Amino acid sequence: MSDRHPIIAITGSSGSGSSQIISAFEHICRREKANMAVVDGDGFHCLNRAEFAEVVAAADAGSNPSHFSPAYNQFDRLEALLKEYSEHGTGQTRRYLHDEIEAAKFNQASGTFLPWAPIPERTDLLFYQGLHGCFVDDQTDIAQYMDLKIGAVPVVNLEWERKIHRDIRMRGYRPDDVTETILRRMPDYVNYITPQFSRTDINFQRVPMVDTSNPFVAMDLPVEKETVVVIRVARPEVANVDLLYLLNMIPNSFMSRRNSIVVPGDELVYTMELIFAPLVHKLLERRRHVRQADAA
Repeated sequence: MSDRHPIIAITGSSGSGSSQIISAFEHICRREKANMAVVDGDGFHCLNRAEFAEVVAAADAGSNPSHFSPAYNQFDRLEALLKEYSEHGTGQTRRYLHDEIEAAKFNQASGTFLPWAPIPERTDLLFYQGLHGCFVDDQTDIAQYMDLKIGAVPVVNLEWERKIHRDIRMRGYRPDDVTETILRRMPDYVNYITPQFSRTDINFQRVPMVDTSNPFVAMDLPVEKETVVVIRVARPEVANVDLLYLLNMIPNSFMSRRNSIVVPGDELVYTMELIFAPLVHKLLERRRHVRQADAA
C-alpha cells in the first residue's frame, strides 16, 4: 500500500464485467482531474496464444494448463511493477492483444503481446485489471500492494455464458473450444481465483433474474435490467462505505445482510460511482498531503 502512489485492484475472470468498473473509475478520475494508469493482467502471462495452445496440446492426461495458474504468469514481473509504482510511480508493463480488431491497430496477430514499455509518466494512481489482483501464495503476495481491492464476480453460469458469447462472437472460437477451456480451467479456478474474493474490500456479484441453467446453449445474454447485483463490503466501517446512504439513494435496493446491499442491475454504474467517488477522493487527498509534506 502507498500514500504517494495508490493502487486499486479490480479482480475478475473472463466475463466478470470488470471493464464496467474501470469505466466508472474513469468518470470519477475525470471529475477529480486525476491521471490514471491501467495495467492489464493478461500482459503478464508467460506465453502468447499460439505458444499456450502448444502447451495444452502436449499436456498429459489429467494435466490442466490454464492462465489462472501461477505457472503460466510472470508474477515476479507483476510484483516488481507494483512495488516500483508504489514507491516511485513508475514501472514496466505490456499489452496483450485479445482479438483481430485490437491487433490490427498494431499490425500484429491476435493473441500476441506488445513489447514491454514504461507506464505513462506523472500518473496519480494505478488500476490493475485482471485475474490476480488479490493473489497470495507461499511465493507471491500481490494483494499487499493494493490500497483498494475490488472483486467482479457474476454467478458462475452467467460468467460462463458471457465468456461463451464473447469468445465465439468477438474472438472467433468454436463453441466446443470454449467449453473445453472452461472445463480445463475449473481446478485452477477453484484453487487460485475464488480464494481472492475473500481478500477483497468490495465484491460486485451480478445475478440473473432469467434462466441461465444451461449457459452452453443460451442464445442471448441477460440485459442489465434482467439482473440484480449483490454488493458485499467486507468491513463497511473500515472501507468508509455507508450502506444506509446507498439504500436511500438507489431505487428498489435492499440490504440482505449487515454488510451487503442488493441493487437493480441497471443501477450498477450509478451505484459504483456513489461508492467509489469518496474512496478515490480520499486516496487522492492523502496523496496530495504526503506530496505537499515532501515538498516542504
